[in-house]
Amino acid sequence: MLPLPWLVYRFMPPASPRHYRLRIAWLSATQSIKSGALRSQRKTLRLIVGSWIWVLLVIATSHPQWIGEPQPLPNKGRDLMLAVDISGSMQMDDMVLHEERTDRLTAVKEIVSDFVLRREGDRLGLIVFGTQAYLHVPITHDRKTVSAQLNEIELRMAGDQTAIGDAIGLGTKRLKDQPEEGRILILLTDGANTAGAIDPIQAAQLAASQQLKIYTIGIGADELEVETLFGLTRRINPSQDLDEITLRNIASATGGNYFRARSTEELDAIYRELDRLEPVEQQSQVFRPRHSLIYWPLLLIFASLIIAFAGRWFLVYWREQASTPEGDTVPELNSAKGKESP
Repeated sequence: MLPLPWLVYRFMPPASPRHYRLRIAWLSATQSIKSGALRSQRKTLRLIVGSWIWVLLVIATSHPQWIGEPQPLPNKGRDLMLAVDISGSMQMDDMVLHEERTDRLTAVKEIVSDFVLRREGDRLGLIVFGTQAYLHVPITHDRKTVSAQLNEIELRMAGDQTAIGDAIGLGTKRLKDQPEEGRILILLTDGANTAGAIDPIQAAQLAASQQLKIYTIGIGADELEVETLFGLTRRINPSQDLDEITLRNIASATGGNYFRARSTEELDAIYRELDRLEPVEQQSQVFRPRHSLIYWPLLLIFASLIIAFAGRWFLVYWREQASTPEGDTVPELNSAKGKESP
């Protein structure tokens, strides 16, 4: 569009003149020469200003934009809710972490925290349950917050007993408004359902009706040596209260799997298997922010017009002052006598 004014000027016929000139005899030749020079300068100035405004107008109509650096978009991940048992039985020290014996909850914090940080692109939440079930962290993309809150939970925060059915019901309630594909609940416990208002199997059936897949994990060693009162040792089964049948039925009813973690290594392997079963989206998407720059040429046009009108006014004012010096008077025409008045 830039050459359009020149093409119009070059090929379109000129407009017919409709103005009239008034010739005054008493004007000197010098004034006529000055007037012609000023007219030529004004024509050149109008051409420059008009061309400048036309260029800015063409730039504005092209809608210039500033395109920023590529920004990653969150992948279309899963809605993944973690339900962790924090009842009194989770204090059993039958796990080994960093070559030292530790309780079950400490091992869970270590392994699950690493699992959370690996789930880039997923939305994660955290439910803790004992005698009652509580939403500790709502569904969020902020994996670091979920990991930090997981490491801050303590034993018996929700009571000594185990409400597995209530934990499943709460997870179903919190995930029902999320997209159907990708609703997952990972429930970890070391016992059986001993509290709560909802039966675990009924809760699992409700979850299945909401397309919620549940993976269940039973944690606890099968054998542990403990000292007796007389300094002797005997072997016990610290996981005798674990209800594996119910956990299997829960997973089967919802299309998930049941896993058994007898050690820290097995627990870590289970969560890595979950990474394989529910892989994170690898194909990331990016967008580049766009900011319109159209207002800059428009502002320059506005400023140029103000300067042009101000300059024209100043030029007219300067010419008037220069053509009527102090002490001189402009001769008057005597229309009655047809001659100049003295």
